[in-house]
Amino acid sequence: MSDFNCDRLVVVGVGLIGGSVAAALRRAGKVRRIVGVGRGRANIERALELRVIDEATDDISAAVQGADIVLLAVPVQQNDRVLAKLAGSVAADTLVTDAGSTKMDFVAAVRRLLPSHLAHVVPAHPIAGAELTGVDAANPGLFVDKNVVLTPLSENHAQGVDRIESMWKTCGARVSRMSPVRHDRVFSAVSHLPHMLAYTLVHMIATRPDAQELFSFAAGGFRDFTRIASSSPEMWRDIASTNREALLADIATYQQQLAQLAELIRNADAEQLGKLFESARNARNAWLRQDA
Repeated sequence: MSDFNCDRLVVVGVGLIGGSVAAALRRAGKVRRIVGVGRGRANIERALELRVIDEATDDISAAVQGADIVLLAVPVQQNDRVLAKLAGSVAADTLVTDAGSTKMDFVAAVRRLLPSHLAHVVPAHPIAGAELTGVDAANPGLFVDKNVVLTPLSENHAQGVDRIESMWKTCGARVSRMSPVRHDRVFSAVSHLPHMLAYTLVHMIATRPDAQELFSFAAGGFRDFTRIASSSPEMWRDIASTNREALLADIATYQQQLAQLAELIRNADAEQLGKLFESARNARNAWLRQDA
């Protein structure tokens, strides 16, 4: 267990991720007071009812007064709005971090909107999402043995980065660090692209004239492949927009792979199809053994 302690934590966006961080730190007994900021009245009142937070407000500027740490856990295209509210109201020594799935856009927004606070803004990304949304999905064990990536700024003070790392370790996570550019390229390939594929496949089936029949025969394979298409449309719309360059490059590479697959099928090249499928299976099984 880390030596993390926090007197006043402000969580902007008390949904799956923000709510789970609050619940994990409360369970660990490492935070004295948690303030939740949200625009959805029903969700924020539910967070109070569940005791995920101690205080609720929709006034970001007021909430961050006296805060030790401010966690932004909102869809990534809301960062500009939230950071603009923080400007002029967040104390000079308050640590600000986030939980967004894209980092270059967040870094650019911080440099534009909080230029005097760069030493105390530590970008982060917990790799522990789910297709569920809202505070009812919050789980204090969500981050246990899950990866969290920090993408520190060159201006960051080492103590602040270490404290945010300690916060995530208190939640049970494994923490690593990489540059914002590398982060966005990595997660475009292994997270963002799979979500685009799942959404597109479900949309393709749903818009066919025989959709009802097709869905009636869909079984485990379809359910497993498309599980992530039940994720938040708002969140993934924003991710697709903010990481579009890396994502477009990966979509183009995937299209090339599909074209090669189509050619093998067209030519009834059973030998090469078998080799492709075996190579993919072996790679996935090796990854599963490594991840076990």
